[in-house]
Amino acid sequence: MLRNFLMVGLGGAAGSMARYGIGYGINRIIKTEFPFGIFTINLAGCLLIGILFGLAQRNTYLQDVGWSLLAVGFCGGFTTFSSFALDNISLAGKQHTGLAILYTLLSVVIGIALCRAGMWLAR
Repeated sequence: MLRNFLMVGLGGAAGSMARYGIGYGINRIIKTEFPFGIFTINLAGCLLIGILFGLAQRNTYLQDVGWSLLAVGFCGGFTTFSSFALDNISLAGKQHTGLAILYTLLSVVIGIALCRAGMWLAR
């Protein structure tokens, strides 16, 4: 049990640092009101967790320690629902309600599709 806690912490730290670095880079390149950094990170996380889930179906290590490290830890630290919510509130507060709705719809629909695609790719 302690090993899984440590794996979650290690993966979460790596995922958080990756989120910060990738988000920073994307936001420096793409200058717009639309939150492309978090959008891209959340969608990549959906694809990654789908792939991990598909691989875990055939790999017992990924069902235990690997799942704690990669899915719960890394993906949990990498993707962020709280930033997604804040981005929506910020867009709406700046009178960009249409962008907020588009961001929500695209994130949910494409995120679910990418998670499914990841599972398919892992097979």
